Amino acid sequence: MTVSRFLALGFGAGLVPKAPGTAGSLVGVGLGLLLLAQSRLLLAVGACVAVSAGLWATRAATGQPWRAAKGRHDDPGWVVIDEVAGQMIAMLALPRPGWAGALAAFALFRVFDIAKPGPIGWADRQGGAAGIMADDVLAGVAALAVLLGAKAVLHGVR
Repeated sequence: MTVSRFLALGFGAGLVPKAPGTAGSLVGVGLGLLLLAQSRLLLAVGACVAVSAGLWATRAATGQPWRAAKGRHDDPGWVVIDEVAGQMIAMLALPRPGWAGALAAFALFRVFDIAKPGPIGWADRQGGAAGIMADDVLAGVAALAVLLGAKAVLHGVR
């Protein structure tokens, strides 16, 4: 197995026969909690690395161009590094590791990733390696925004 395929598989999570995207998201939660235990900055760096490595690995492992030809959309189910990266982005809203926050970030990310509202759906339809990654990055940003908004409402803006 090549390094690019191993990364695209989300360290093997993409091989799960049922709901590989959810398995990839759970890998993102685990990595996110490990990095957040050190610092939020380390989590941010880890999320950036996951996005960058995901772009490279997705393109290399699938042989897809950066952008697909118009009307062509191919997002293999086994590619879950995009879910790993998006989940880590959602977790940037958490001040410290904890299961309640991780569960909220996980649930929100999965809702946005599955429902694909607005720009998330548009990014998904772009295809190619960039499109495969972009919809999950945007789903992570949307979950991050909701979590930060909820924090501001519940605890006051600081």
